[in-house]
Amino acid sequence: GINAEYGTDVGDMKVELFCEECPKTCYNFLALCASDYYNGCVFHRNVRGFLAQTGDPTGTGKGGSSCWEQRYFPDEIHENLKHSRRGILSMANSGANKNSSQFFFTYAEQAKLDGKYTVFGHVIHGLEALDDLEKVPVDEKHKPVTDIKIRRVTIHANPIAEWG
Repeated sequence: GINAEYGTDVGDMKVELFCEECPKTCYNFLALCASDYYNGCVFHRNVRGFLAQTGDPTGTGKGGSSCWEQRYFPDEIHENLKHSRRGILSMANSGANKNSSQFFFTYAEQAKLDGKYTVFGHVIHGLEALDDLEKVPVDEKHKPVTDIKIRRVTIHANPIAEWG
């Protein structure tokens, strides 16, 4: 399998990606990671008990683009991949089949998001960083008062998984 490790201002988190189920989403994510696209992105939306969103280089929540020529790419929603717990990694979108670069981590189960957003991974290590992120003071628009940034994303591939 493929894992990605986020170095953030509140600590490191490692996620496992669901590349078999969501090949386009993971390809886009990995391509953006490989080009350092996410380095320096702020968590522009941080709602305690709900989610933390990032992946927009403009920091506004209105920007971002996929790795392809067209800005958006289609959903890859699967019945068996749900927003079932804390630490789910999912694409943010601006409507059906309008995924670009923004993504979010859930702070708890969010069943109302199932069927609307592409779940493409989950946190496997570093939930304490998510705990610290959730505690960060935010303004009335849920933007952290002090910028919390992704410093880097490192990709780890497990070649043994390819033989399974």
